[in-house]
This record gives sequence, C-alpha cells and structure tokens, in this order.
Amino acid sequence: MHFYRGPLLRVGQGSFAVLTAAALLVFAGCSVRTPGKVETSFMQSAKRRLTIGGRSDMNPLRADEENIHAGQRIFGSYCMVCHGLDGQNTGVPFADHMSPPVPELSSPTIQAYTDGQLHWIIRNGIFPSGMPASKEIFRDDETWQLVLYIRHLPAKGSLGEPEVYGGEGLPQEPRGREVK
Repeated sequence: MHFYRGPLLRVGQGSFAVLTAAALLVFAGCSVRTPGKVETSFMQSAKRRLTIGGRSDMNPLRADEENIHAGQRIFGSYCMVCHGLDGQNTGVPFADHMSPPVPELSSPTIQAYTDGQLHWIIRNGIFPSGMPASKEIFRDDETWQLVLYIRHLPAKGSLGEPEVYGGEGLPQEPRGREVK
C-alpha cells in the first residue's frame, strides 16, 4: 500500500499546527472573571427584551393578602432552597458561589421584569443558569401567586433561614384541632 506524501500533506500538517497553536492561545488567554458593568447591562437588557417571553402577559390575580400569602407558602415549599424564605438568599450557603450567582429577587434587575416575564421565567426556567422550569410543578394560578409574592417580598432576613440550612423555616400555621 502506498501513501501520498506530497505537498498536500505538508499543507495539511502546517494548517493543523497553526490551528492548534491558535486554539491554545485563545484558551490559554481565557480566564473566568466577573463581567463588568457594561457587559452586565447589555446582557440584562438583551435577556429582558429578547430571550424572556411573556412581556405583555398580565397577572389575572389581585394583589390581595390572600394571594400574596399563598405565593409565600408556595415559595417556602420550593423556591426557598435557592432564594431563601425572603427571596433575598438569606441563609442559602451557595447563592453567591453559583455561576451566575442566585439573584436577590428584590433587586432592581429582577423587579424590572414585567409580571408576565416573571411568570414565564418561573414556568420555563432560564438556561444555562440554575433556574429550573416549574411548569410541571405548579398550576398556572400558583405561578401567578408566586409572582405576587416576588412583588411583595418582606425585608431581607426578616423570615430567618430555611429549615433545610439549619434555620427554623416559616412559622407553622395552625392546623386545627388534633384528633386523638
């Protein structure tokens, strides 16, 4: 069997060497760093305007005490693992160490989303962040109640730490008389 070892192979080898060197330079020059203000602002704006759906959807529920409290109960059963009981990461040991970090839901960035966008984010999640989709977990009205709770978050730290991280969790509601 005879292999051709003419000029084409040499060009191929040279091209491979150049591509390998370029790849090494690119990857060696890359380092993980926190994005600057301009990068962050650009990405937040793009996300708000282009990638997050539901922009014009309106919350069909009233922002009354019953719906906000229902949203708080739902939040305390699922969302608190990443966002804390108060939505501001209180007591969540890994919140600042994720990439991207878990956002405080009271932040201007999160509060700038429309109700419909918050609803969309809760239902669909945000890939590739740690925000999971929950459309299979919550009914639509429960998702809207979560949005209401996010709009009416308590003061940071006022609810303590989640029980799962050593805190006391949400105060227990009376459950009626016990049957003996």
